Amino acid sequence: MREKKRLAFFERYLTVWVFLCMIAGIGLGKLAPGLTASLSKMEFGRGSQVNVPIAVLIWLMIFPMMLKIDFGSLGGIARRPRGLFVTLFVNWLVKPFSMALLAWIFMQHFFARWIDPETAKNYTAGLIILAAAPCTAMVFVWSYLTDGDPAYTLVQVAVNDLIMLVAFAPIVMFLCGVANVVVPSKVLITSVIVFIVIPLVAGYVTRTTLLRVRGKDWFAQSFLPKFNPVTMVALLVTLLLIFAFQADNLTKRWFAVVLIAVPIIIQVYFNSSLTYLLMRLFKVPHNVASPGALIGASNFFELAVAVAITLFGPGSGAALACVVGVLVEVPVMLSVCKACNSSRDWFEAGGVEQVI
Repeated sequence: MREKKRLAFFERYLTVWVFLCMIAGIGLGKLAPGLTASLSKMEFGRGSQVNVPIAVLIWLMIFPMMLKIDFGSLGGIARRPRGLFVTLFVNWLVKPFSMALLAWIFMQHFFARWIDPETAKNYTAGLIILAAAPCTAMVFVWSYLTDGDPAYTLVQVAVNDLIMLVAFAPIVMFLCGVANVVVPSKVLITSVIVFIVIPLVAGYVTRTTLLRVRGKDWFAQSFLPKFNPVTMVALLVTLLLIFAFQADNLTKRWFAVVLIAVPIIIQVYFNSSLTYLLMRLFKVPHNVASPGALIGASNFFELAVAVAITLFGPGSGAALACVVGVLVEVPVMLSVCKACNSSRDWFEAGGVEQVI
């Protein structure tokens, strides 16, 4: 009988922490509007829209994630490529486009009576940015909960990160253009360099150097754990500031949070189901298929928030849409984990052997 696995305390109650940050942030925005305005105006150069406090906090979130990426694991792809191909197909050829379609249908049509056209475009842009950034950090949690193959999960994450370097900006620009949302190309490319390229290179150099100098055991058991509280605090403070910047929008348009959640939830279940079924069709083992389904559904919301803030500002509807992604992701992804675990026998009955 398999041991029942649980999330760590912070990840288990992430939705609760996000709600608390929402309350605290709105309180800060309402009770200290002068302080909030001052923080919001702190930018790296006039008109850059790169907020200094949030940029620093997001770096503190992203850098530890990049430290975990072992690009040496890419060498094993040729021996078992089917699961990776399915994951990449859904992540890059289905997920951004399906979200763009859902955002267009819901934000600009179904919910048009409650959302003005310009705000709807802003929400659409945020949802596109959210879907175009495949999950990096929480995937390892989802893989653990579904007894996933950790080495293969690492390969999937590493390849996604490499593709993200060249594909993220063009996909966002194309889909936002189709949705009639103007995205400054220079600002988007700058955000990719600042929030993907630099932390990825910094993480790679740091990881390689420390592994060579101090060894794998020290790096994994002593160095990486030190970043866990840093990442947690940075995430919560980032959300608090974003909700403070969004205080007026949230109090006046709280119903928008509910509306934004609808296409996100549909997208998660659609993409996870599609990936899972394709994995079974191509006889991919369950311990690769389950993490693949979860990678195909979850998002790199830290990067999405950073890019949305850089492009549209911390008080924008696009930033709010990405934050709603954080709000709904944990409970929805936990339900996907449960579905994968409960359907293990059905999946393996398709003639797929667990050992690969």
